[in-house]
Amino acid sequence: MKSNFPSTDASFHIALFFCSLGGGGAERVMLNLASGFIQRGIKVDLVLGKAWGPHLQKVPSGVRLVDLKVSGVLATVFALASYLRREQPYVLISAMHYANEIALWAKCIAKVPTRIVVTEHNILFHSLQHMTPTRKYLIPLFIKYFYPKADRIVTVSQKAAEELAQFTGLPVERIQSIYNPVINSELLEKARAPLEHPWFLPQEPPVILGVGKLEAQKDFPTLILAFAWVRKVRAARLAILGWGPDQPKLQALIQELGLEEDVALLGYVDNPYAYMARAAVFVLSSAWEGLPTVLIEAMAVGTPVVSTDCSSGPAEILDNGKYGWLTPVGDSTALAKAILAAIDSKHKEVDSSWLDQFSLETATKQYLDLCDIPNQLDKSTQLSF
Repeated sequence: MKSNFPSTDASFHIALFFCSLGGGGAERVMLNLASGFIQRGIKVDLVLGKAWGPHLQKVPSGVRLVDLKVSGVLATVFALASYLRREQPYVLISAMHYANEIALWAKCIAKVPTRIVVTEHNILFHSLQHMTPTRKYLIPLFIKYFYPKADRIVTVSQKAAEELAQFTGLPVERIQSIYNPVINSELLEKARAPLEHPWFLPQEPPVILGVGKLEAQKDFPTLILAFAWVRKVRAARLAILGWGPDQPKLQALIQELGLEEDVALLGYVDNPYAYMARAAVFVLSSAWEGLPTVLIEAMAVGTPVVSTDCSSGPAEILDNGKYGWLTPVGDSTALAKAILAAIDSKHKEVDSSWLDQFSLETATKQYLDLCDIPNQLDKSTQLSF
């Protein structure tokens, strides 16, 4: 694809934009990307509609936090337009809805040369089914109107790119697929941190781990039902890290199945990697994904993984089952059998060259190439697996 980013010798300034900094994978991915830019000496602003969210304490050193102190679509549009007129970053990268639409709208109002890169971290068709009626109506309209105005459109998997092309009518060549910048030195270091939870002590039963927001997309009821089947076969425990609106429903299901002694909803934790590294198996039970960051993280720390073969991401990450077990979406029996196989079978070792495509270094280089920004990295920051 021919670039529409002009060459320049000016100092590069990149802004990342969210409405807020929630506790999900997309936010974690963008913070990793900010760290990759900082390592290359690029000025980075993290622009938030409102400086709120569980990940706020994880903003990398060197990133300037810009709090617009607004909420609501229109107020955020005008506040971001004011920021763009004042700062005029070379590129602004946005993620999620309505942040993508707000970024494009704000540029139209600000009339600045800043390039806008919008990123899609999910599969729209499935996501829309679980949104409020207002969002279900507005988001497709906004996407079809605003996305063609973007300088670049990025999805986190090839399958997501194909789906977005069908959804918008844009040619798939107009959409770039870049895997999430997941694996970095901080992740590997945190995986080695001490963990005091008694379930992870030596001689304790194996722990099955799930991580994600407690909502319909992650389909934790299927994981809990699968664990109930596993528990009939052998001693084991299930720990789920995350927060979200479905917690009361999940707690009720645990009680209904009589699993209170062996299943724990541990809430949001600052360092999930220490849990991942010590789990007997990591399970992704999602009904749909874009590119599930947690699956890559578990692979990176050497934990066997089981995943539903949902659209999209897991099959791409696991090389169609070469590096983990894939099961049908919503099939608790198949998921239980795969969990038992993962616990009792020889671990499927992951080639380091395969993991490299999910590294911070690789993703950062791809984003910089996309924006025609010179890619210079201190060799001491590069990872080896």
